[in-house]
Amino acid sequence: MKNFQNKNELSKYIGNLKANGSSIGFVPTMGALHKGHLSLVDKGLSENNFVVVSIFVNPTQFDNQDDLDKYPRDLSADISLLQTASKDKIILYTPTVEDIYGNHIVSQSFTFDGLEHEMEGAFRSGHFDGVGTVVKRLFEIVTPDAAYFGEKDFQQLQIIKKLVELHQLPVRIVGCPINRADDGLAMSSRNERLTPEHRSVAPFIYETLNTAKSKFGTKSAKNISEWVTQQFKNEPLLELEYFIIADVSTLKPIKRKSKKTYRAFIAVYAGDIRLIDNIALN
Repeated sequence: MKNFQNKNELSKYIGNLKANGSSIGFVPTMGALHKGHLSLVDKGLSENNFVVVSIFVNPTQFDNQDDLDKYPRDLSADISLLQTASKDKIILYTPTVEDIYGNHIVSQSFTFDGLEHEMEGAFRSGHFDGVGTVVKRLFEIVTPDAAYFGEKDFQQLQIIKKLVELHQLPVRIVGCPINRADDGLAMSSRNERLTPEHRSVAPFIYETLNTAKSKFGTKSAKNISEWVTQQFKNEPLLELEYFIIADVSTLKPIKRKSKKTYRAFIAVYAGDIRLIDNIALN
């Protein structure tokens, strides 16, 4: 498996592959890889000759320095996992902060037609400016034909689609289903930091989403939101930050049910670990 730390060397290598007719898939990550990431890589490998996987803990998308400092990092474990998918069709890019940002570690300011102000954007100041900045930069370096993102970060997926549309970037964005543990917990790098006690109750998040989905056919959004709030008041190890039912295209909270497509979004603290999840409702 080839591993590049320098963007110019990577770009030259990819340019040669594309000149010979190879297609390039791309899976951008922050490392601490798990089966969810691997499912994105597998999807990319099924559609392309090669897949570039970047591992870069992007400082500009963290609004909490402590969260950035504690983000799990284990490159050797990441490489071992990737090698189970392919030893010769995956290209690794593990840049330094300087290779991505030079001497100016700042975010570009973006507007995404209002998508950036909902949910995560309301609770994490500057987060999507950081996401947009690094993803746009990585697309420019990697020049992929297609890039693969998980639906666990559904708002991020919609924002990246909007980024590509607004900036006319020549890359196809592919959303992939949420990968879950056997007990339903959405795969996340942050799961590694859960205490055994918090890990044991974390599946309650998905259980609650599933019940909310079953209620959506007969109950109002207000009634369901009140029910979810009460469920988490009865679970002392989990703290609900938000539960929102929103239109998937605008991410605006539902006012009254119509023929639009809706999704339920949730953010929960398990101790000091913040977990997000979502589920399609119709």
